Amino acid sequence: MTEHATVPLRLRGMGAFHVGGRDVELSGLPVREHLMAEGGQPVRIDPNGRYVVEQMYAQYSLADPDAGRLPLLLWHGGGMTGATWETTPDGRPGWLHEFLRRGRDVYLCDAVERGRSGFAPVPHVWPEAPVIQTPADIFTRFRIGTRDPATGALRPFADTQFPVAAFDALARQMVPRWTTTDPAVLAGYLALLERTGPAVIVCHSQAGVFALRAAHARPDLVRADIALEPASIPMLDTSTHAYDVPTLVLLGDHIDTDARWPRMADRIRTFANAHAAVDILSLPDIGMHGNSHMLMMDRNSLAIAARVSDWLIQKGV
Repeated sequence: MTEHATVPLRLRGMGAFHVGGRDVELSGLPVREHLMAEGGQPVRIDPNGRYVVEQMYAQYSLADPDAGRLPLLLWHGGGMTGATWETTPDGRPGWLHEFLRRGRDVYLCDAVERGRSGFAPVPHVWPEAPVIQTPADIFTRFRIGTRDPATGALRPFADTQFPVAAFDALARQMVPRWTTTDPAVLAGYLALLERTGPAVIVCHSQAGVFALRAAHARPDLVRADIALEPASIPMLDTSTHAYDVPTLVLLGDHIDTDARWPRMADRIRTFANAHAAVDILSLPDIGMHGNSHMLMMDRNSLAIAARVSDWLIQKGV
């Protein structure tokens, strides 16, 4: 735990807003009656008409004192919401609090189709049902530990930094996610950047694709990317301009225990070798062992945040 965890948290302002979205019109759908509340009277529901869909929710917290540095935009991973960056599952201050204490304004988002951003009619607007993950899935895929194939028992890695006793609190954060809404998600994030102006993106897992695309498309607005274990590296068209936004990719431990992650690590290294602006920080390589996919929740999360803060300052952002 860093000294910043004990500094009283002060704000000069806070609030929230929605950005982006589009209108859609539905017609030809049957009208029905529906009981909306226990003991109430049936309500006539006409699903035809105009809907506002694919808007994105953002909550801002403004640091006091203000260190005069660029704000951070915190973008969560798949099946998650902005809660990723708030209080950790075991009750410690999250990265939202840590970077506010370091004098950074912070914008915390629920991406399009998550949490407070709302949803669209399925299958009339979004054609598929969402993906929902079981706790056992995320325990192994987030590299907290392994699952016994015979008994189904979950076994944490001996050196895991994830607070295993609070795993159920992480499982309660998981929400439905779609696999067909990437263009809408990226549009929401770009609308947020237009609203905030120049900023640093801190992204996790699925959001890595959106952060890298946003940085390549709008280097005037994205001044740096911090990518915590991006789940994919997009194919960027560099025929017109190179990818030159300062980018730090962080990797945790036990990469070789999941079939996808060694391949992803190879893609990340290929991306870094192709673009001089990209740095990789492999935590095991610097003696920080046992980190899961949930770096911002692990027990040493504030020490990782300190490394990120130092890198940003070195880059002048």
